[in-house]
Amino acid sequence: MRDRRTLMILFGMPVAQVLLFGFVLTNEIKDASIAVLDHSGDSESIALLNKLSSSGYFHIDQMLKSEEELEPAFRKGKIKLAVIIPPDFAALSAKEGAGIQLIGDASDPNTATTLINYVGAIVQDFQQRQIGSGVTNTGYMINTETRMRYNPDQKGAFNFVPGVMTLILMLVSAMMTSITIAREKELGTMEILLVSPLRPLQIILGKTTPYLVLSMVNAMVVVILGILVFGMPMAGSALLLAAECLLYMFVALSLGIFISTKVKDQMSAMFISALGLMMPTVLLSGFIFPRESMPVPLQVIGSAIPATWFNPIVKGIMIKGVGLDVLWKHTLVMGGMALVFLTLSLRNFKDRL
Repeated sequence: MRDRRTLMILFGMPVAQVLLFGFVLTNEIKDASIAVLDHSGDSESIALLNKLSSSGYFHIDQMLKSEEELEPAFRKGKIKLAVIIPPDFAALSAKEGAGIQLIGDASDPNTATTLINYVGAIVQDFQQRQIGSGVTNTGYMINTETRMRYNPDQKGAFNFVPGVMTLILMLVSAMMTSITIAREKELGTMEILLVSPLRPLQIILGKTTPYLVLSMVNAMVVVILGILVFGMPMAGSALLLAAECLLYMFVALSLGIFISTKVKDQMSAMFISALGLMMPTVLLSGFIFPRESMPVPLQVIGSAIPATWFNPIVKGIMIKGVGLDVLWKHTLVMGGMALVFLTLSLRNFKDRL
């Protein structure tokens, strides 16, 4: 009872895990952003779109005017699914049947498949209601045609390889850095460094440089394995991917340094790194579970996690082939995170004065 740290581990971690898993571990998707290209614009198509938007599963983010607008919308990552309705939708569906095209962003195959299943169920319900209300005859039929963009075979590796890279870089960069510096403080050797002619920034750079190099090697290994073993594409610039990985590692290293300035021993550093970084990276970053289905407070917390911004960067470069014109916001946010954490670390780092 006198060991507060043990009490926190015994009772705090299970409570945190239950709450996080209870809110996050769900296959249900809510308010997913979709785009609509309605060539018909008649009462039937409008009624179908109203049913989609009122279901609670979809939010119509964009009303497209032509098929040329589909590719930019997907590349920017703003939409997860596109619904294309043909001309004369009402007349066709009452006669020989009308076909609706569904185009999913299969860079996240699980989410794309789930969204398409949702649309299929809603269309079937809409069809049955139209027949039951006498709006049309029993020959009324709506057929859906599905196409998966960027990942037509729906390979799970397209989602998990970027996520694994995110986890590995966070593990090596942040956790190992915090534990290493905490070990120096625990053994008392940090005092020797502090009375040396070295400045605090030089000490920090000396301690983190090996982990920066090791993390870069790990990133290269993960990318090569993803391409050679799992068939991951490299549609974008490999140089841009390397630069973004370097920025993400710098953010993780800054986090590790900040943690090490707040703790006195390795166990505390490991505990805070695991609970404060690893679990949120897995659960709240959108790596496994879609962030749209999480409660708003958890979405806000997830926005403060570097992996939330890095994971779409890896997918965007490798799978979609996008550049900084699309990823500038993610890059700017990670750069701001690195600057903030490094500044806080230097302020907390006690120099020889």
